[in-house]
Amino acid sequence: MHMLVIVKAALEGVGEMASKAGNEKNLCHCTALRKASRRVSQIYDSALEPYGLRITQRAILNQIARSGTPMIGELAEALVMDRGALAHNLKPLERDGLVEIRADPKDRRNRLVALTAVGRKKLEETATAWKRAQDGFEKAFGVVKSPSLRKALEFIVSDEFAAAFRHG
Repeated sequence: MHMLVIVKAALEGVGEMASKAGNEKNLCHCTALRKASRRVSQIYDSALEPYGLRITQRAILNQIARSGTPMIGELAEALVMDRGALAHNLKPLERDGLVEIRADPKDRRNRLVALTAVGRKKLEETATAWKRAQDGFEKAFGVVKSPSLRKALEFIVSDEFAAAFRHG
């Protein structure tokens, strides 16, 4: 329940910002989140464009770097993605030599995803562009409000939220 307080606090002032921007009120939370996600993705994609990478691809590379060599199912779960969407996004990364997908030696039915040296280099060379987009987001949204927004978003992707939503 305490997370709901954080969510409310994170969103204080957001309605005011939207009305200042002249946006029509949208009562569908899903539509509003998807629109916001697309807008933010466009901004990050633009920053990463000179490097031939999209923010979704960089997020996948970054998650693999943090996870080591995850199974595809584990990676999909960590990214809150379905396996089909992840497979679609992994294809160009594998084609470009940024990741390697191989059978798990313990259970050949499972596939492991590993970051290659080229993939690690791509993460390093895009770090400055990603940081620039990150800083731009914080400047536009507000340095003080950004951490609260992140907490709210972390709650929304949590199992706690999903359980509350299903039983709500």
